[in-house]
Parts: sequence; C-alpha cells; structure tokens
Amino acid sequence: MPKLIVGLGNPGAKYAATRHNVGWMALDAFARKHGVVIEKSGFHGVYGEMRWGSAAEKVILLKPLTFMNLSGRSIAPAVHFYKIAPSDLFVVYDELDLPPGKLRIREKGSAGGHNGMKSTIQELGSQDFARLRIGIGRPLPGWEVPDWVLAPFGADDAATVAQVIPRAVEAIEAFLTEGAVKAGTKFNG
Repeated sequence: MPKLIVGLGNPGAKYAATRHNVGWMALDAFARKHGVVIEKSGFHGVYGEMRWGSAAEKVILLKPLTFMNLSGRSIAPAVHFYKIAPSDLFVVYDELDLPPGKLRIREKGSAGGHNGMKSTIQELGSQDFARLRIGIGRPLPGWEVPDWVLAPFGADDAATVAQVIPRAVEAIEAFLTEGAVKAGTKFNG
C-alpha cells in the first residue's frame, strides 16, 4: 500500500517563510534529502512520488495549493485516488500549542483548532490518521492568531526552526520506516 505525506501551507511567495508554512518547509527538506521533485500538478496541489525502503514502497509527497483552510480539498482526492489507508497518511503542520522547536507525532486526534486539520478531517470524514505537529508557539502579546501564523518567524524562532526542520525530516523517515507509534516514542520529547 502506498503512503501519503502531506505538508500543509499556503501558496505564494508572500507566505513562503511564515509560521503557517512550516509543514511545507519540512516536506520540502525531506524531498530535497531524498532527491524528489514536487512539481506534478494534481489533487489541487503539487506532488512528487518516490520509493522507500527495501520493499520499495510507493510514497507520495503532497503540498496542497488550496490555502490552509481548505487543505482537505486537496488531501481527500489524493487519499481516494491512491487508496491510502488511514495508517498510511501523515500530515505535517504548524502547532500553536507547542513551543518553537518541539515536535509531536500523534496517531489520530481532533483538529485542535487548526483550520487546515479541520478541513482535512471534514473532507476525509475521519480523524484517524497520523500527524506531525511542529511547534510555532503562541502569539506574543498584542498579536491576533491569524496575524501570528501568517507572519515570518522572528530571528530567535527562525534559528530554532532551522534546527527543528532536520528533526522533522527524521520524524517523517521514522514514520515511513516504523509507523506513527514507534516514531512518536522517538520524537515526542
């Protein structure tokens, strides 16, 4: 069975370095490391394909181009087309409730207030899929949440994120090799 790794983000240069795009940053870093080009158009996004492990399992890397709040409109068609089992879907995205630099892998769960995940759960009709949350921290005083997630990282947080992206790549690799539960025991520290 193929696996689908999705990085959530917003399209366009305006959003490229924002907190909300840390899922794309991690997926792009994973793709670069493994020589995958994410440029095929489809599923309201762009995607690339690769083979993983000794069994040469098919893995699809998807970046929705629907804007964050409609991410499910990209993910659901890819899931249905490739007949992805819930245990073989891994969504990578930003998390306000984790400090910058922290990672959390979960086997399943609610959207936790994240609009991209709300859309995904709604379109799939299930919350039973794995995810990697990358901490971006809560808004500073005087900031509203939408402004915070759509702003670039400050200097300190940018340095922290630069250090966490390689760990996020390792977490994706662990998911592909060992599944969400074992990957979670390694990265949920």
